[in-house]
Formats: sequence, C-alpha cells, structure tokens
Amino acid sequence: MSSPRGSAASLAPSVPQSAASAPVGRFGALAGWAQRHRWAALLLWVAVVAAITLGSAAAGSAYRNDFSLPGTDSQAATDLFTKHGSDQAGDSVEIVFKDTGGITRARTRVEPMLAEVEHMAGVAEVRSPFADASAVSEDGTIGYASVTLDGKTEDVPKEDVANIIDTAQSIATGHLQVEVGGEAARNAEDKAGPTAELAGIVAALVILVLLFGSLLAASLPLITALFAVGGAIGLIALASHLFTVADFTPPILMLVGLGVGVDYALLIFYRYRHELLAGAQPAEAGRKALDSAGRTVFFAGCTVIVALLGLVALGLGSLRGIALAVAITVLITMAASLVLLPALLALSGGRIQRHVLKQRAKGTEKGKTEGDGWRAMARAVQRRPIPTLLAGVIALLALSAPALGMRLGFADSGNDPEETTSRHAYELLAEGFGPGFNGPLIVLVKGDREAGEAVRAKLATTDGVAEAGPAMPSEDGALSTVFVYPTTSPQAEGTVDLVHRLRDDVAPPLERTTGADVLVGGATAASQDVSQTLADRLPLFVAVVVGVSSLLLLLVFRSIWIPVKAAALNLLSISAALGVITLVFQHGWFGAQPGPVEAFIPALIFAIVFGLSMDYEVFLISRIHEEWTRTQDPSQSVREGLASTGKVITAAAAIMMFVFGAFVLSSDRMLQQFGLGLAVAILLDAVVIRCLIVPAVMQLLGKRAWWLPAPLARKLPKMSIERPEHS
Repeated sequence: MSSPRGSAASLAPSVPQSAASAPVGRFGALAGWAQRHRWAALLLWVAVVAAITLGSAAAGSAYRNDFSLPGTDSQAATDLFTKHGSDQAGDSVEIVFKDTGGITRARTRVEPMLAEVEHMAGVAEVRSPFADASAVSEDGTIGYASVTLDGKTEDVPKEDVANIIDTAQSIATGHLQVEVGGEAARNAEDKAGPTAELAGIVAALVILVLLFGSLLAASLPLITALFAVGGAIGLIALASHLFTVADFTPPILMLVGLGVGVDYALLIFYRYRHELLAGAQPAEAGRKALDSAGRTVFFAGCTVIVALLGLVALGLGSLRGIALAVAITVLITMAASLVLLPALLALSGGRIQRHVLKQRAKGTEKGKTEGDGWRAMARAVQRRPIPTLLAGVIALLALSAPALGMRLGFADSGNDPEETTSRHAYELLAEGFGPGFNGPLIVLVKGDREAGEAVRAKLATTDGVAEAGPAMPSEDGALSTVFVYPTTSPQAEGTVDLVHRLRDDVAPPLERTTGADVLVGGATAASQDVSQTLADRLPLFVAVVVGVSSLLLLLVFRSIWIPVKAAALNLLSISAALGVITLVFQHGWFGAQPGPVEAFIPALIFAIVFGLSMDYEVFLISRIHEEWTRTQDPSQSVREGLASTGKVITAAAAIMMFVFGAFVLSSDRMLQQFGLGLAVAILLDAVVIRCLIVPAVMQLLGKRAWWLPAPLARKLPKMSIERPEHS
C-alpha cells in the first residue's frame, strides 16, 4: 500500500534530487540494505525457499484434522467410546450395491470381491449385506457392505482406501451399480488439478500488465508473491509434524498468499513508480517507497496477523492450525515485500524508470493528468453525499440481510460433486434406507444392559427418529451404544432439532429413571456442537479484533470518528459478503447445492477481510489526512485523496478479487465459499465503500473528521505510518 506522500508524487512536478531527499527511516534502511546486497538477498531467498521445499518433500506432511471440542456432549461421548472400547473402534466405508432385479442375483460377483477387500491393507473387517438382513433395503434392490478400517480416517493412507474403491467398482456391470461412501472414501477420491491457482495467477498478471503497461513491471509483484507462497507452503508442511494442521489448509495458504502477496507488493511498487515520476533515481525511489508504503504494508500485515491469532481463542484444534498457518503465510509475504521486492527493483530499476517516464511523456502529449477521472467522481459524490451514502449503505444492508438466517454446519457426501462415487453412494443409501441413514446419531448409555434397552425403547418412539438400533454393549460391558437414524438428512434443520430434543427433553428423564448417563454423540451431533460453539464465541472474537484495530487507527490518525467509521464500514462489507454466501450456498442460488455454510467460514473471512480492509482504509485516509494537513480544506482533501489512491486501490482489489474468486472453480465446497466470500468482500470494500461511502462520509464530517478531545490527545502516544520529512 502506498503512503499518501507517494500518492502526491504523481501529481507533483519533477524536483531536484536534493530537494526530494529526506531522512531515511527503518524501512528505508532495510530497502537500502536489500539494494546494496541485491544478489545476496535474491540468492538468500532462492536458497531458503529451495531448502524448505526440498525439506518438506523429503519429510512429507502430517496434516490431520482435529475437531475435538472439550466440554460438549459429543466430545464426552467420543472420550467414553474410546475409554471403554468398542467393536467399531475404526472408521468405516460403505460399499453400496444397486440392482433393479434384486442384489441377490449379484451375489456371485459381490462375495468374491468382498473377500478380496477383507485381505487388503487398511481393512480390519468386512460385513456382507448377505449376512445382515438390515443391510438390504425393503425392496431388495439396494444393499451395502460395511468395511471397518483399522484406524481413524486420518490415520489410514488414502492409497489404501483408493484401492478399496477400485476393487469394489471393478465388478460393476450394466445392471449392477457399485459405489463407495463414507468420509474416508471422500478424502481418497482424486481432487481436481490446481485450476483455481493457475486462473488466479493469470488474472493477476493480466491486470498488472494493463495497469503498468509492462510485462517486466507486472511480473515483479507476482514473482514476489510466488516466492512467498512457495516458502510458506513448504514451511507449513514441515510445521504440521509439530502441531495440528488441517488437511484442507494448503489451498487456503495458496489463496491468501497469492492475493495478499500480490497486493502488498503492488502497493509498494506503485509508490516506487510515483517516486520515479517525482524525479527520484531508482535507488532513492526504492528507499522512499519502503519508508512510506512499506510502513503501511507492515501495519496492514500485523493487523491481519493479530486478527488470525485471535482465532486461537475460539478453542478448536483445526481452526488454531489454520489460523497459525495463514498468519505465518502473511508474515512471509510481508517479509518478501519488504526485502525481496527492493532487491528485484534494484536489479531492474533502470529499465522500469525508462518505461515509467516514457509512459508519462505519452500521457502529457495527449493532455491527460493522472487521477482526473477519480477527481470527477469525487466531485459527483461531494455534490450529493447524502444520497450516495444512503444508496451505498442500503445496498450493503440488503446484501447483509440473508446472513441473519445463516445456518452453520459442515458439508458431507450429499454436497460432493455429482460425478463422485461418494455422492452416488450417499444418494443410494438415502433411497434405500431413508435420508437419516447417512448421518446416524450415536447415543451412549453409561449403565447396565437393562438401562441400554430402556433408552433404546424410548428413542425408538421419539418424534424425528426413523429407527433406533439395538443397544450394543462395549467390550467391558460398562457402556451401551444405540445408533439412532433420524427421519431427516444429516444437514437438515430437523436433524439439528432432533439433537436438541434428545439432549434437552428425552435424556434427562431417562437418566432419572435408569440411573445411567445418556450422551448424544456421533459425527452429526459433533458437527452441530462445533457450529454452535463457533457461533457463540464469534461475537467476542469480533469485538476484540475490532477494538484492537480501532485503537491502532486512533493512535495513527488521532481522530475519534475515523476508527468508528472504519469499524462500522468494514463490518458492513463482511456481513454483505456473508449474506451473498448464504444466498448462494444455503439457498442454492446459481445452481449451487443447498446446504449449511461451513462453520469455519465466518470467522476466517472476518479475520482476513478485516485486516485487508484496514489496508485500504489506511491507504486512502492517510492520503486524505496529508492533504488536510497541508490545505485545511476538507473537500479538496477528499478529492485529492481519491484521485491519488483510486487507481491502485481498484487494481489491487481487482487482483485479489480474481485470485480469490478463482477458487469458486474448486471442487471443494469450503474453498468455494471461502473464495466467493473474500472476493465479494474485497469488491464491495474497494468499490462501494472506499470509492463512494468513505468520500461521502468524509465530506459530511468535514473538519469534524479529525476531532480528538484535547485531554485524550495529550495522553495518547504519537504514531505515524508516514516517512519522516525535514523539520
């Protein structure tokens, strides 16, 4: 992000080198070191990234999901299940068969295949549908074999599960359909190639070329981002051996690293270009760019990192790993922008300078002045600030409204792409055994066998329950397990209501009459517990992040209204993005599979977007503040601020929007939601808020925008993100 003083440079005439000189701050000194040791800095980055990449390739990764949540019924049930032992210790996959003529006629094909599967790696036990009447539908056309794995899904190699899928489907014929379902099968299926990442990179390069008119200039921010992302992914793969990192973290790192890396490098490079236009030589331009834009990038990066680390307080293992991994990625991209980019600029500064000056000469010949279009738009906003403000706020509120009905949860096989075998298996099981069969609730009864049977009998007659299986004792006899099949699908609101009904209305009377402890667990209940816990803790997390960020803005701009405005508008853009996600993925707009919004999405989007929004906020407001300090004219300050920053804010936002939006092409539902949410939030923030609402608000506030009570002004320490000038 460029500093306001850098923005002014594009409008100022060329000045003598001596007049442009200024004391060098810490970031300028860092740039100076990188320039003097450009080859050493570049080779050091190459060596470090290569070492990390080779090391991670040799060591491999140890990604694993941790959705444990101490203090919830589902976690207590899981702990009891583990403590007392069970025949169902490992996870399982289901091999589902359908033959419209009845699956018994396929027995000669099915049983040899199951015998082969039973001796395969990763398999503990296989139960044939021909040995269990309950595993065949009433009409006899659909059946399933349960394949118990020798461990949890995350512990069984994906290759072993893939072999099970291949072996099972090898017996399929024109009349016999064979599909494999279960979480392990979902994870083992081939994922699509890096289409989203490649699309994002191409889009970023195209926008940069259009912005700068030079392939060399356009490539530098992109090279910086790719170096940062490469180092971050390898480092997180190594770190996964030390702490819990979810297996869906790498695509998120790629998403955030590319978007943020290009954004930060672009903003520094844009300031560097302005310094060249002001008459500075390449070396001095690099130092000045880092002294101003580098400060803003550092401020923005720290804000994102603080917000991400705040996710740790939400108390979920996998979310902690994601937060830490993304925070490290942002830190590395920030370091690449502050060290690697100056070295690259030192290597190509002369060619870039000639191109920049040539571009300006062409613009002068045509009578064009940079920023004229943005000034015209600012004047239009200033003439009608109230209608502009109302139109923007009403539009954002309208988009935000659906978020009030957002339902959090986790995708299951019913949300998988239609071509996957896990989706087909899910649909066949729902067709043959009812929609609740794919998400049974596991009720644990800590008591004797009689208590287990009493609980099972009551559960079987409860509203919303299609069937309650027999009470199965644990290995030590201290625990009984009852599988409860809802009448509704795992993600349906009716299933959520059933979980609450069993816990609040059914379990307490049973515990009083039987003297046993009754806990409702299983994957479906655990998903609801995680979603509810995140929803309950999100307001506190938001309050802390908003409070810390507002305090930083108060210190930087020494104003009461600037942080209040920033916090309110940032929250508005995020809520609008969540509203769009709700419309698309919960209500099924534009052909998306309807279902709950992934429980992690609101917290992750808030943490990342709030930090990036502060980036644009500081960039625009600091330029307005500089002009206000110089002229004391609030209207002119707004016009010049928008004229100097509108182009780069829009370009940076366009890059991030395309990089993030490209992940809608992913086959993973969570990445689709994440990418869409970030793209919409950045689009609204850069266009509607920064270019329309903020100028309107600043025009209405006038001189009051910079008001700070005198007693508070005396007590607050002075902070600045602008480079030092001559006194």
